[in-house]
Amino acid sequence: MEIDSLYSDAVDLLKRLIEIPSLSREEDQTASELCLFLGKNKIAHNRIGHNVWAVNKYFDDNKPTILLNSHHDTVKPNPAYTRDPFKAVVEDGKLYGLGSNDAGGSAVSLLAAFRYFYEKKNLNYNLAVAITAEEEISGKNGIESLLPHLPKNIEFAMVGEPTLTEVAIAEKGLMVLDGMAYGKPGHAAREEGVNAIYEVLEDIQWFKDYCFERISDTLGPVKMTVSVIQAGKQHNVVPAECHYVVDVRITDEYSHEEVLQTIREHVKSKVVPRSTRLRSSAIDKNHSIVKAAEKLRKNTYGSPTMSDQALIPYPSIKVGPGDSARSHSADEYIGLEEIKEGIKTYIGLLEAVM
Repeated sequence: MEIDSLYSDAVDLLKRLIEIPSLSREEDQTASELCLFLGKNKIAHNRIGHNVWAVNKYFDDNKPTILLNSHHDTVKPNPAYTRDPFKAVVEDGKLYGLGSNDAGGSAVSLLAAFRYFYEKKNLNYNLAVAITAEEEISGKNGIESLLPHLPKNIEFAMVGEPTLTEVAIAEKGLMVLDGMAYGKPGHAAREEGVNAIYEVLEDIQWFKDYCFERISDTLGPVKMTVSVIQAGKQHNVVPAECHYVVDVRITDEYSHEEVLQTIREHVKSKVVPRSTRLRSSAIDKNHSIVKAAEKLRKNTYGSPTMSDQALIPYPSIKVGPGDSARSHSADEYIGLEEIKEGIKTYIGLLEAVM
């Protein structure tokens, strides 16, 4: 198929997706629209929950498979929007609307690349495309629920997210910690009680100052940020409990368990992880898809932001049209030329290995 035809169809599809609300867990109608699009283009497809997926026409069980994955859910519209977030409008070469940049542009561009290869024979790899739900909340009914149903011979994945079509070859994982310190209530006017806020001060300072020894070549150091603190209800009562939250971004140099053990060895508070499932990811710099990116003169880097890479158990890269800085912002948009460049980038990367 011609790039111009694929591009035109991709833009039209993205406009329709923008105008269908698809907040996380509420993606039913956009999933139906994706199924309709694939059906109209005579592509056999599957739907599980709000996840839609397909494989190439000449799928061969004896060949390894490349997974193409992006998401069709969105965050809630930013309160600062000056436009209707569910109205697709093109102005000055920009397509405005919620989810246009994150990650609608990547989703429709991946579908275009999949269509480009769909009927080709004698490929080195199979292709599987999955446009999934609940990415914005790392929900369990998104890519994680679909993995058991996908082909068993997936060798690596390309995850579509706005990266200016640069290629992320590593991504930090996430662990959110709930910390709790306990004191003893008393009257603030007298020398009574044990102030739980004071009990956590030393721990908070440790989170601020501690540096993990191993530094990732692509992702840098592990980063810890105390982002929430709650204690007390009355000005004249010494608080007996202080709760705080720590956002921990973990590199490929450490497991979640190693980081958690180190934290517990250094702080006095009780620290409990909400989850340890959002793992860091990295792909070998000598992998064929990384070499393909280098041949296309694409910059490679380590990404501080998280995507469904954290839940995909295969080596993966993250790449797509649009700019991560626009994600979740008011009056979100993606450039039309960015979509065309995204399609060309995906096809170029795949051609180099197919």
